[in-house]
This record gives sequence, C-alpha cells and structure tokens, in this order.
Amino acid sequence: MTTSERPDTAAALRDAIVSADPRLSKFSPLRRILVHDDFNTGTHGWTELIGNYNGVGDLSTVDDHMRDFRPPQLSNCTFFDTGTHGAMSGSYALKLATRPYTGHTATAIRRLTMSGRGLLQIEAYLTFKSEATIGGEGPDKFGDVTWDGNLHPSEAQFGCFTVATDLCGDGGLRYHTVARYLNTTLDNKLARQWVYPTVPEPTPREHLEGKIKLAYAADFTAPNPEDWKPFGEPQELCYNEVPTKVNWHYLRWVIDTSERRNVELQLNDRVYDMSALPVPPYEERYDSLENLLNFYFSVRTHSGVRNFLFLDSVLISTEW
Repeated sequence: MTTSERPDTAAALRDAIVSADPRLSKFSPLRRILVHDDFNTGTHGWTELIGNYNGVGDLSTVDDHMRDFRPPQLSNCTFFDTGTHGAMSGSYALKLATRPYTGHTATAIRRLTMSGRGLLQIEAYLTFKSEATIGGEGPDKFGDVTWDGNLHPSEAQFGCFTVATDLCGDGGLRYHTVARYLNTTLDNKLARQWVYPTVPEPTPREHLEGKIKLAYAADFTAPNPEDWKPFGEPQELCYNEVPTKVNWHYLRWVIDTSERRNVELQLNDRVYDMSALPVPPYEERYDSLENLLNFYFSVRTHSGVRNFLFLDSVLISTEW
C-alpha cells in the first residue's frame, strides 16, 4: 500500500519532514507548499510594482501615483549605532524603503498564477521601522509620542504596512483581498489598528477611461481614507523603543479563492476572523489576467520620514 492510499501516513510523513527542516518548521503551511522564499539566497521574484504604460514603451504614460514605488532590495539590516544586525535567519532580509515624502509608498510584488481554487495562505516573518534621526533639533516628540525613556517618537513616524493580493479568474472577474496594519493615523497619532478597504484598487485602465486620476504619493490601494474600515481590536506590536532594535513578527493570512473571500489573519499570538469582511470585485471584467495570483507587501509613510518594512522569509501554500 502506497502513502497516497494512506492519507494519515502521508500527512504524518509530511509533518515530520517539515518539522525536521528549520527553514520550514517556523511556518505552518497548508498541504502544498507553492513557494518558500528565503531572502538569504536572493529576491525570489519579489519586485517593484509599476503601473502600466502604452504600447510604444512610453514610461511617461505610467500613472503619477505608480511611477515611484521603489524596488525592494536585499539588506543586512545595518544601522548607524549597532552596525549590522542581520536577518532573523542568516544575513539578508528583503527591505522595502519609502522616500522621505509624506504619503510615499514602497512595494514588493510576487507574480504567480493559480492552478486550482481553494484555501491559499501566505506566511512571513517581518519587522517595521522608521529611519533613525541623528543630531536632530527641537522638541523630543513626534505626533502624540514624547520620549519618556520607553516610548520613542520614531514609532509615531511609521505609517502603515499592507499585505494584499491581486486575483483574477472565471472569465476576467478581478478582485483584491487586503489587510493593513495602520500604525498611525494620517496626522501621526498611534492607531495600531488592522483595517481593510471597502472599494477595489484603482487601475490604470480606469485612469485611461477618465474615471480616476491620482496624484503622486496617493494611497494606491484605496485613496479615500473613508474607504478604510477597522476590523478586530487594536494590536500593539513590538516596535521596541528605538528605530534600530529589530524584533521579528510572525504573520499568517488565509484566503479562499473558491469563494473569493478572506478567512483569517494572524499576527504573532492574535488571530482575526476576516470571513465576514466584504471583498468587492471590479464591476468590469479584465482581459489577459486569467488565473492571476499576485501577492504584494507595501509600506507607506505618513510623516515624511523614510519607513522600512523588512521581510526575513515568506512561504505561500495552498490546499489545491
């Protein structure tokens, strides 16, 4: 009798293999591992998101808000005070870095396609930081945070980070699932709240059709702040006082592509039920995107200080 005829044996063998591999045992994958990206060995296809341009290659036709998302880079997490920190496992992490411009966003996108439908999960170990200020003048505070030996003003200088999908199938039906950690409000007050958008992400085709035009540094996921709604209770993460202490956080997010819905989000020890949150599709169908399966991470500054999102490793798994 083969292991394929004994699901219990096959599952036990698989669990043993995963548990014995320190690169995988820190994750909780679904049945089939689709990709495992350890950034010690490269960028693994995570690249800058860029808007569409016309058929003659004129980059000036890229939408203003999508021209400057900045490419992700490999980083050994070096800081001015402690030197090289390194990643959670090994030397290199994938770093997303904004410009020092209020509203600027940096992105990293992973482009795949679906070979089935069902549960889909992304896991990652990540950390977030504002750029350290050296030799600054003026009051020792920012937003609603004053340095007290514990809370550090740089925490109020970090805006938000987002994990999201871009999915399309079934004859051009396109939609996004999105979860954002809103660390601060747009006026730099600590929020520490998970939020989701109630509208689809604006697209270059909608701009070309005259439906929408966004300015540089607009929020490309959902530009109107009123279109973001909270879910769950606020969650304080481990920023750890100063901008050069790095503590890695575990993220796990499950969606169901057969039902086009979120399932749940986990960040460290907190699990959020997202199954009732709406996932609005685009009203019109999209060509050239059948079985589209894209994941992206983004980081956005609300303060004019550079914001960083570091990814140690990512694992994507499925039940199809």
